[in-house]
Amino acid sequence: MCFGNNRQSMDIKSSDFFNLSTFTHTALFEKDPAPWIILTRLASYLKKLKLGVLLGSISPQAYLIRPEEITIGEGSIVEPGAYIQGPCWIGNHCVIRHGAYIRGHVITGDYCVIGHDTEVKNSLFLNRAHAAHFAYVGDTILGHDVNLGAGTKCANFKLDQQTVSVVYKHQRFNTQLRKFGAIIGDRSQIGCNTVTNPGSLIGMDVRAYPCLNIGGWIPHRSIVKPGSQVRISSY
Repeated sequence: MCFGNNRQSMDIKSSDFFNLSTFTHTALFEKDPAPWIILTRLASYLKKLKLGVLLGSISPQAYLIRPEEITIGEGSIVEPGAYIQGPCWIGNHCVIRHGAYIRGHVITGDYCVIGHDTEVKNSLFLNRAHAAHFAYVGDTILGHDVNLGAGTKCANFKLDQQTVSVVYKHQRFNTQLRKFGAIIGDRSQIGCNTVTNPGSLIGMDVRAYPCLNIGGWIPHRSIVKPGSQVRISSY
């Protein structure tokens, strides 16, 4: 296995994971960088957007924190009890369900779902990405048509509190990020109650069975199934 530096991360491109031809916020992906670079751009990109535009159907029982830093698109629904903290951009025809907790620096495309008891921070949802039930999505990108099964957790912080490294096609790269969840490519489906480890790179069209603990690089069009072996070692 090779150990790459930041310069070599150009070998990993966001376009390896996402088709951006129909996505509104393509400027985030300028120069097609390694996908985790996009997460570092969210805050500055949101400052350039026209925020404070509240369209759609927003329940008066929803909690909008700093509404002048929140945009909610046409046809979107924000149910009673949802909590949205700016800066945040919710696209058109999205559903933010009762009990959803959006902590800021979040951008969604169109037709996305953030569901009951789902927490999202510093993350990007491409069009039709769904985290509909009891999920945690931190410092993560969900591609087009990605679905997270109920209870999926995208872990974003290592137990040793060090920066997150990623493995991609037999190379290891240090992202220089202490918080980095997962990159999940277009149309991938993650089964219920699965945990993705920090720095997971999941390709396009992956199907992961329920109740898994997964990480590293999972190639496109893979099926991930559970095994029977539990490994215990000293440290």
